[in-house]
Amino acid sequence: MQKFNYHQHTYRCGHADLNYTDEEYVLEYIKMGFKKIAFTDHCPQKSGIDKRTNMRMKYDERNEYLDSIKNLREKYANKIEIETGYEVEYLPGEEENLKELKDETDKLVLGQHFVYDDKGKLKIIGQPDSLNDDELLTYAEYIEKAMELGIPDIIAHPDLYMLKKKEFGKIEEKVAHLICKAAEKYNIPLEINLNKIFRKTYYENDKLNNLPIEEQKKRLSRVEYPCKGFWNIAKEYNIKVVYGLDVHHKGHILLWNELLELAHEILGDEILDELKFISF
Repeated sequence: MQKFNYHQHTYRCGHADLNYTDEEYVLEYIKMGFKKIAFTDHCPQKSGIDKRTNMRMKYDERNEYLDSIKNLREKYANKIEIETGYEVEYLPGEEENLKELKDETDKLVLGQHFVYDDKGKLKIIGQPDSLNDDELLTYAEYIEKAMELGIPDIIAHPDLYMLKKKEFGKIEEKVAHLICKAAEKYNIPLEINLNKIFRKTYYENDKLNNLPIEEQKKRLSRVEYPCKGFWNIAKEYNIKVVYGLDVHHKGHILLWNELLELAHEILGDEILDELKFISF
């Protein structure tokens, strides 16, 4: 079973638990037997393209964030390996800024939350509507370009584009093939993201419920990703796969085993047995 996680956030992004300290994350991972983690909070933007509030740390918080992680790495060196990192998005023109973030950390995960539309405006995935066909292709193009440039170590939730989608149709299939083909070409792992499962089952009204897992399984119809259609295509490719918790809230880490079971419920043996999970 995977004993590492490279996708987690901190209070600095503004939409994670504000009273959840960096050290508490580490202690929960140790309790669950994890051997290695990376903090990958939503990256600061030097150019400030994403104007939304409470979505990412401020640029001047970088040093404090990195220092906190490095201090924890030293403090718990005999119990768990800890790396620095960010979750980033690729946009044309942002290459130098992304390179700067990569140079100052151990890991970057690419979580492509937006694209430019045909008018040059930022189109946020799932807010308020889904991407049109051209924007879906742009989404795949940006992910492929980021891989070509050597920016990400992992592609987080590659099936995020299924937000607000009612079906996995021809264009969605094409996007999946484009992403998986690029991941195979550039040897970049894809992440099965567990956060949407967490938020649609155990976490509601800003707190954890204590319903048994059989009750949680009844809620999985509301989960948009991981998308079975995407991962059914992914198994056809020679690509690496990891699970990602994408932690924002207390209690999420402690539900690791249950969330894996729920992901299995969505994807099934036929897909999971064919995916090439890695152990680093």
